[in-house]
Amino acid sequence: MQADGIAGFALTRVAPAKINLALHVVGQRADGHHRLESVVTFAECGDRVAFSPADADRFTLSGPFARDLPVSAEGSTGNLVLRARDLLRRELTGRGDAAGPVHLHLEKTLPIASGIGGGSADAAATLRGLLSLWRAEIAPEGLAELALELGADVPMCLDGGPLLARGIGEELAPLADLPSFAIVLVNPLVAVSTPVIFRMLAEKRNPPLTLPQGARTAADWLTALAGMRNDLERPAQTLEPTIEGVSAALRAAEAKLVRMSGSGATCFGLFDSDERAAAAAQRISAGHAEWYVHATRTAGMRD
Repeated sequence: MQADGIAGFALTRVAPAKINLALHVVGQRADGHHRLESVVTFAECGDRVAFSPADADRFTLSGPFARDLPVSAEGSTGNLVLRARDLLRRELTGRGDAAGPVHLHLEKTLPIASGIGGGSADAAATLRGLLSLWRAEIAPEGLAELALELGADVPMCLDGGPLLARGIGEELAPLADLPSFAIVLVNPLVAVSTPVIFRMLAEKRNPPLTLPQGARTAADWLTALAGMRNDLERPAQTLEPTIEGVSAALRAAEAKLVRMSGSGATCFGLFDSDERAAAAAQRISAGHAEWYVHATRTAGMRD
């Protein structure tokens, strides 16, 4: 996905927020990974990653949530932008392609550890941007395999379009008929631990997700989505009760559908117009100035 350029850089890529409109936990593999089924879309808001050739590798940060990020690629908790750079460089140089020094800049506007895939989207945008900067090509299936090495959510963030995700998140099918929704994202700025929430999940084999047949309008999809779930929502609320307060605020603002995204703590409300979404965001912000609140739209078909 293209983005308005960050001044002083050769190119910029947007890393849109990932929204799990529904997330069913349907099993657990022998290796401990959970099997999921999820309706996923992406918001028009997100982080931005900028790229320029440089004499030596450099990484800079800006944005309201930049101070909480690691600045090295070391370890499993290393910055995903830098891990994506190093992984792609290793792949390209291993086959004899150039992958020279680069100045990467991450503008971090999405909350961290918030259930909307900020780090995964940043990694996906880095892979795409560096392929452009380095004028390199990798087949889609090869790029997806590289992305999966960075995390289960990274492959789904490569294209930024609505999709159905299965497995641990790597089995992807586009949902071309999923409409665009007016949406409000709300996060209480309390980080929650995904591994802890999965461990708290009482039932690991829940009913599978059933996609609607013949859904053509946003109203059709809203009805279908209302019959789906996020199986991580209840344990997340137990771990962090503020999440229920976020959902209550969205319901009070008359959202048509309220649900938590991913493992939280971000919750979303779907609205039937941009104007009502903007009014709801203003109302929630007025009552909770300490929360992250953002009205936007999701990717998908528009009426």
